[in-house]
Amino acid sequence: MGKVVVVGAGAMGCLFAARLALGGQDVTVVDVSAERLDLIGREGIHLHDDGGHHVAKVGAALAADVTGPVDLVILMTKGMHSAAAIRSVAHLDDGRCLALTLQNGLGNVEAIAEVFEKKRILWGVTDFPADLEGPNAVASHGQGHIWLGGINTAAHAHADAVVALLNAGALNAAADANVQSAVWEKVAFNAALNSLSTITGLPVGGLDCAEGRRIAVQVLDETIATAAALGIMMDRARLMTKMDFALANHRTHKPSMLQDRLAARLTEIESINGAIERFAAQAGVQVPTTRLLADLVRMGEPR
Repeated sequence: MGKVVVVGAGAMGCLFAARLALGGQDVTVVDVSAERLDLIGREGIHLHDDGGHHVAKVGAALAADVTGPVDLVILMTKGMHSAAAIRSVAHLDDGRCLALTLQNGLGNVEAIAEVFEKKRILWGVTDFPADLEGPNAVASHGQGHIWLGGINTAAHAHADAVVALLNAGALNAAADANVQSAVWEKVAFNAALNSLSTITGLPVGGLDCAEGRRIAVQVLDETIATAAALGIMMDRARLMTKMDFALANHRTHKPSMLQDRLAARLTEIESINGAIERFAAQAGVQVPTTRLLADLVRMGEPR
């Protein structure tokens, strides 16, 4: 493996493209902005991390201009763009190429499965921090991890190869046969804190009060109940520990959903709270708090 296409040049897309290129992979970044792609192609991606300042030389192209063969497509757009983004690189699906999503929320795998066979789709979660510092500059300070696996047994057979590729770029990846639970736990965490932060306008530390905790725990429990009805087991104690850690240690952090709201952009609410709401309806589970937060965020979406 070695030829990678990263679809989406946001903070996470730039971070992963830079790390992989610095690790020796042949990386091409795909985005919808020709102007930004031209800058990335000319100057590379500037990465500032705990090791200093690095310049990663990567390819940069509109989706239609990327040619195969490609070993791995990594989808890094926001959830509402997943379907269009993966269709834009459908021509790279040669029956051998793998597809990986580490995006927030639910529904991304289903979008990929409209293009790629399920036996070549992997998914997972990451907690790497990443902040854009310009159109071709990204900062990532502190350690992160990736946990990934196949969406079925056949796909999981490719997990170790993808882990090795990512780790060549110092991305601290590990294969997880139970990655579905990890995906749902991250969705629960984001549904609880991101939507509440967006509605109140408060950074994470502002949610560290009796009212904020009460609402967040209700969302966690509703998500756990929904997942259980679908046969997906989640670790409530681990989720509570993760929430407590975030409230205590990420006090000034503004979740990406709040950043989108402040910038008058569409949020990922339909991929997070909205997705839980839809799965809950299918499973016959009541999620009134999750639905209320989703509706409140929806009311503020640009129209």
